[in-house]
Amino acid sequence: MSGAEFVPLSLTPLLIGILAAIACALPGNFLLLRRQALIGDAISHVVLPGIVVAFLLTGSVTSGTMMAGAAGAAIVSVVLIEAIRRVGRIEPGAAMGVVFTAMFAAGVLLIEQSDTSSVHLDVEHALYGNLESLIWLDATGWGSLVDPSALAALPPELFRVAAAALAMAVFLFVFWRPLAIATFDEGFAATLGLRTNALGIGLVIASAIAAVAAFDAVGSIIVIAMFICPPAAARLVTNRLGHQVAWSVLFAALSAILGYVLAGYGPLWLGGSDAVSAAGMIAAVSGAILAITALVGPCRKRVGAPAVG
Repeated sequence: MSGAEFVPLSLTPLLIGILAAIACALPGNFLLLRRQALIGDAISHVVLPGIVVAFLLTGSVTSGTMMAGAAGAAIVSVVLIEAIRRVGRIEPGAAMGVVFTAMFAAGVLLIEQSDTSSVHLDVEHALYGNLESLIWLDATGWGSLVDPSALAALPPELFRVAAAALAMAVFLFVFWRPLAIATFDEGFAATLGLRTNALGIGLVIASAIAAVAAFDAVGSIIVIAMFICPPAAARLVTNRLGHQVAWSVLFAALSAILGYVLAGYGPLWLGGSDAVSAAGMIAAVSGAILAITALVGPCRKRVGAPAVG
């Protein structure tokens, strides 16, 4: 593929996929080590009805609208979980499972019963995103990267996920030491005066920001996979926290690149005629990377052992 074809048709979807994967993988490392990896799954389920309701009320899906809707949905989910736990007297895990599943189903029903076609918000979009459609129509080749008029027409999703990835990197850089201490020894962190509860809430909020930013472009499948698979694969490669985060970024980027390429060209190589979902293939590749590290990773025999800061 020449630059005249690659830049307008594939460059921005590929960059968006890479940035979305990295944005989710960065906080996913700490969620994994704190045994909260499924929070990423929960967030991706909870945000859907919030985003749909926000659109129905405002008629737009801007970043502010999406975040407001997601925040409202998160508050509702917390209230429902607590109510079910207290009234039904069931354990929190069961209450969370009921609420997250019910809210995702409610989001799907709202989409099906509402006219959201003007913003490409439908059930398929919620699951798979619209990565393949995020092309750069005004680009004519590599020279467009320095053309102000062409740059002004870049898909807005690129800036959204880039900002989310940068925010996750800054968050980890600023709170690295307290997060590491609180993750591995919460009691010791408390004796140092660290606000462990606030750190935990901050991590969940950061994860929600990453999920919401990525959701519109790549859908819930990639969001779920990227929160879990790259950090888990990295955990099987190294026992040092800093190295784990670096490996997770590498695995996330590799999953996005290989997944996007295989989705577009894999069926052709196998004699098919149609491409497959980029989101689904990226998630599948991330799972394959995790499977490989589980088989040959140097730390595969120390699963469950604490990482080193």
